[in-house]
Amino acid sequence: MKMKKLVTTSFVALSVFALAACGTSNEESSGDSDAKRVGVLQIVQHGSLDAAYEGFKEGLAEGGYKEGENLVIDYQNAQNNQDNLKSMSEKLVKDKSDLLLGIATPAAQSLANETQDIPIVVTAVTDLAEAKLVDSNEKPGRNVTGTTDMVPDISKQTDLLLSIIDNPKTIGIMYNAGEANSKIQASLAKEALEKAGVEVKELTANTTNDVQQVTTSLAKDVDGIYIPTDNTFASAATVVGEVAKETKTPIVAASIEQVEAGGLATYGIDYESLGKQTGLMAAKILDGDATPSTTPVEYANELKLVVNEEMAEALGIDPASIKAPE
Repeated sequence: MKMKKLVTTSFVALSVFALAACGTSNEESSGDSDAKRVGVLQIVQHGSLDAAYEGFKEGLAEGGYKEGENLVIDYQNAQNNQDNLKSMSEKLVKDKSDLLLGIATPAAQSLANETQDIPIVVTAVTDLAEAKLVDSNEKPGRNVTGTTDMVPDISKQTDLLLSIIDNPKTIGIMYNAGEANSKIQASLAKEALEKAGVEVKELTANTTNDVQQVTTSLAKDVDGIYIPTDNTFASAATVVGEVAKETKTPIVAASIEQVEAGGLATYGIDYESLGKQTGLMAAKILDGDATPSTTPVEYANELKLVVNEEMAEALGIDPASIKAPE
């Protein structure tokens, strides 16, 4: 979902370091019996992860693998259901995919639990080593590699939030404590905010049904809110945005898609671009020019400052006053 008014600026180069619970395949459309088979498992449908999948296909195409020509993709979406993750992972492995893609940590872990032989690339995973998908991010040592959605310096995002608010005293952080990726980012954000001299209040939501209540409750007690790349809150980003407008609460979210759907601003990752990086990595593996075990995990090549102009106007903030952190 895209807001009508959106401002995107400040590209910065950086170093290389989750529809229904069913799948779709383009096998019938491929005229090449030797086409490569790629199995995709996504944890849930929301803007960031959908963008990562689209970018992945773009990267594969740029690397020489196009659907309908020499590539068959079997796409599975678990709809945030653990039972679906298990059965879909088993199916993709049983179907003898040439390569697997895991989108978000639970999907990546589910695929890795099913095979140690089929090459796996992952994306939208905050820390592959912490998730026990690789031996280390620099030297994976297994059949898994990919891209991380960890912003190299989360303080850039928290600094952005603080710069928007006059004399901030208390900042809130919202996330799902059951998502390992969110816990890591929330901890780093809290550390950065406390270092900046503000009080931090945290509230968590276990499901999207809890998001409205949690956002409303937290917004009453804080000057602004930070949200990491959390699948639960990303899936309910429009709900967060409605509460933000009602309570006049500035919200910096970690991803561009969350901001487009209901945040104020971010200095964050373009998930389509991140997915494209992953697709290019996958193409090299399919070519036989690389192996997951020796391919370092990559960070996003760029960050963007994105301002939701419509939200800024609703909050009484001049969009032009929001600048990228130095």
